[in-house]
Amino acid sequence: MTEENKTTSEVFEAIRNSVEREPYARILGMRLVDLDLGRAVTEMEFSGDMKNIFGMAHGGAIFSLIDEAFGAASNSYGTVAVALNVNIVYIHPPSPGETLRAEATEISRTRRISTYEIRVLGEDGELIATSQATAYRKKEKLPFLDS
Repeated sequence: MTEENKTTSEVFEAIRNSVEREPYARILGMRLVDLDLGRAVTEMEFSGDMKNIFGMAHGGAIFSLIDEAFGAASNSYGTVAVALNVNIVYIHPPSPGETLRAEATEISRTRRISTYEIRVLGEDGELIATSQATAYRKKEKLPFLDS
């Protein structure tokens, strides 16, 4: 294993551990199921606690799943990346109990800015929501890499 690969592996493991310990992610039952450079996949079950006043999935819950995938993908290079803008389009409501999957894919990356497309899919592959997100890439390494 090269030093670069070892470093990438360490970054991925640190991000996975951080998501597992993140209080908000735990409350919503979010899981990081796949991670690569510029790419991440998160999942959560749409539970009854996530319903809005109409009995449908609360947009904030779906947005949270998107944000978790976006955060993991944009920070996968080992330096801090923070959200500048996130746009979301809700397309189809999921069914209660359904496992939702957010797939974040890097579209472009420069030294300071990166852009991601995030798709939320239901268990049957139906498109639940789409999102475009932009991150500001800082120079500092992730603070939890040494823990």
